Amino acid sequence: DLKISAIAFESQNGIFITDNKGVMIKVNKAVTQITGYTAQELIGRNVSLLQSGRQDQEFYEKMWRELIDHGYWYGTIYNKRKSGEIYTEQLVISAVHTEGLNVTHYVGNFTDITEEQNSRDIIQHLADYDPLTGLPNRRLLKDRIEQAITASTRNKIYGAVVFVDIDHFKLLNDTHGHNVGDLLLIEIGMRLCSNVRESDTVGRQGGDEFVILLHNLSSDINESVVMAKHLGEKLLKAMTMPFDLNGLEYNCKISMGITLLENSANVDELLQHADIALYQAKEAGRNRMRFFDPSMQEALNFQVALEAEINTALQHDELQLFYQPQIDDEKIIGVEALIRWQHPQRGLVAPNEFIPLCEINGMILPIGEWVLQTACAQLKKWEAHPSACCLHVAVNVSAKQFRQPDYVSLVKTAIDHHQINPTLLKLELTESIILDDIDDSILKMYELKALGITFSMDDFGTGYSSLAYLAKLPLDQLKIDKSFVDNIPGTKNDEMITRTIITIGIELEMNVIAEGVETRMQKDFLQANGCTTYQGYLFSRPLPIETLEELINAGK
Repeated sequence: DLKISAIAFESQNGIFITDNKGVMIKVNKAVTQITGYTAQELIGRNVSLLQSGRQDQEFYEKMWRELIDHGYWYGTIYNKRKSGEIYTEQLVISAVHTEGLNVTHYVGNFTDITEEQNSRDIIQHLADYDPLTGLPNRRLLKDRIEQAITASTRNKIYGAVVFVDIDHFKLLNDTHGHNVGDLLLIEIGMRLCSNVRESDTVGRQGGDEFVILLHNLSSDINESVVMAKHLGEKLLKAMTMPFDLNGLEYNCKISMGITLLENSANVDELLQHADIALYQAKEAGRNRMRFFDPSMQEALNFQVALEAEINTALQHDELQLFYQPQIDDEKIIGVEALIRWQHPQRGLVAPNEFIPLCEINGMILPIGEWVLQTACAQLKKWEAHPSACCLHVAVNVSAKQFRQPDYVSLVKTAIDHHQINPTLLKLELTESIILDDIDDSILKMYELKALGITFSMDDFGTGYSSLAYLAKLPLDQLKIDKSFVDNIPGTKNDEMITRTIITIGIELEMNVIAEGVETRMQKDFLQANGCTTYQGYLFSRPLPIETLEELINAGK
């Protein structure tokens, strides 16, 4: 029996025996061959010596709980050889008990399955990834698109699928051979990956077709179209640089078909839609993109035309500032400057029709500077106006503007150029802008405050302001958002939030102004709760400067 046991112990499997604390007291030759340690190096050491770190403490705690509760554990463990190489083992541990059921020893029996695991990993990789480019293949792409549709539906944020096809790829293969064609496919894959966001997926559909999955574009369909369009333009531009294919300089063009993820669409339909759009791009002359949905393409055409027109609007003085009065004790104490576009064909264009596009394409920076300069020029004109010389002008600041490294310098230059009283210039910042980088916000705000400028926090209550940060910010005013004012009096939650904002403002010695005041009942509720500064249609709509000055003169 002893001889049989000894032969069994020296099997091909690794076998070790530990005491009840996990300290090894006996190992067979297979253990030393698999781990690279000698028996002398292992005996007397805890089995934790072999841990690789790839499995966390929770994993081992669960394993020991099962051993204690059931006297048995079976599973896969990643351990580390003496050389540092990590290997995979299939392990069985059994507890040895006395007649009194006390554990005296543990017996471990394991097999090195590293090669088998590696083979499985390789097979899995071949099943999911294109062997030439290393990108996700059609199978994995469909799985990810399916997940993206679910996420898009749940979060109500659009994504997009972009089909990319290499123009005249067959001609390259026919003239220079498939080896050169393969090099181009690899290079195209790399260039696509380097020009999309980290969260997006680039895959190879097959042949010379690639698919890009764009995640989390926007909750607004038009903004999503614009963002997808800008990505397409970026990819088209990226292809203008020649490719070096083993000494052959090759200029490559691509065509693209784009469709947005829709709640009701399945993966096959989306891919089909993108493919149809790709065909339309090729029919239109190649080296371009098309959207599947005709309404989306129409919206895109409108946005493209709008973008081109915005570039000339500044040069042709088509932009105007309207001013909405801000009232305290029935008197105009200031105005908010609101941009309008007097389009030569479309007439007066509201800001919500073009400002979101300007935020995306960067035009918001020159437009924002124009607004600042125009507002300062107006303040300078009012210096000689007895009824307007004390009015302040509030200017909205976009996130891109405020995050410019030289923003403080730009504001100072405008003040100096127009020689205005800076205390009459008020900058309106939203919660999201301030909290996006609180340290940078505090620094810039104090630098601007030193110039004499005042600050209003716009849309207060709609974001996630921290009261601790609020106390640190050099704010002069809190603006109650219109979404709360719309529902007062009558909606308990909005009444409570409004009262809270007013109380916060008073306690922090800030002025509180309510925007969107349209009824006498709203004004009476606000006044009864301590807010005496208002802005809204009850008093006046945004007005062109001539009409505003008539109103100011009438109230003289």
